[in-house]
Amino acid sequence: MKKRNRTSLTMSAIGGIAFLAAPAYADSLVFGFQNPAFSGVGYSAHVLTIENQERTRKQAREDALEADQLAAEREAENTVEARFLRNLESRVYSQLSRQLVDNLFGENPSTSGSFQLLDSTISFEDTGGEVRLVIEGPDGTTELTIPTEAFLF
Repeated sequence: MKKRNRTSLTMSAIGGIAFLAAPAYADSLVFGFQNPAFSGVGYSAHVLTIENQERTRKQAREDALEADQLAAEREAENTVEARFLRNLESRVYSQLSRQLVDNLFGENPSTSGSFQLLDSTISFEDTGGEVRLVIEGPDGTTELTIPTEAFLF
């Protein structure tokens, strides 16, 4: 049994020596930066890529903010109160328009008149063959001339 251990020990030693006697292959270690910002190789493409990423991220943030603002505006315009106010405003303007038409062309027409509507003054004058309507407001003055001779009133 001792002989067997000695033989296996000898074989292991011979195998170890044969292994160590094999030629070693090596090359010199060369260090190089992988990042183009340090090495300079491909630097312009690297800078353009970073710029493009920054620009697209900024644009995406701006688009998301604008979409949120538009959604908030739509939501504010679609409330029950906002729809009611738009409807009421439309009816008030319709009544004012009807009263103006009655004053101009009704059974007892007026030759001139004016009234105040918010920050604007609306005045009218019937000159016989036409009606002159002047709207003076904070944005300026608008003048309309309506020929009445062609109408059968």
